[in-house]
Amino acid sequence: MRKEFWENHPLTELTHTEWEALCDGCSKCCLLKLEDEQLNEYVFSRIVCQLFDADKCQCGDYKNRKKLVPDCVILTPENISDIAEWMPATCAYKLLYLGKPLPDWHPLVTGDKDSVHKAGQSVKGWTVPETEVEDHEIETYLIEGIV
Repeated sequence: MRKEFWENHPLTELTHTEWEALCDGCSKCCLLKLEDEQLNEYVFSRIVCQLFDADKCQCGDYKNRKKLVPDCVILTPENISDIAEWMPATCAYKLLYLGKPLPDWHPLVTGDKDSVHKAGQSVKGWTVPETEVEDHEIETYLIEGIV
């Protein structure tokens, strides 16, 4: 990867490896989100996708995620403009798309892949699998202000 590529190149010019390295591993994008159409905003829950591996705090089948979970979104430089609005506020893809810097705890800044967890910016340790939640219970798992 090129040195500090996120500061020196637009998203559309990143290599596949650089694009993937932007992900800080927070897994907030794996959280179930509900749209509040009246407020025109998204509300996150503690509920995670069925593929989520809570021990590793990542997708359990990243390569096949779209095939296994058709609603899963594959984020690309071409679709970031359509997706950024519901991505977590700390998401590197969203931040760079909006012209903002990476947070100081981001693994690319710290050189430590666990810095996102150490900073308390990941979902590690507090999620509930979607397979354990009934539809009528979803609202009891909504969270505010942390994503």
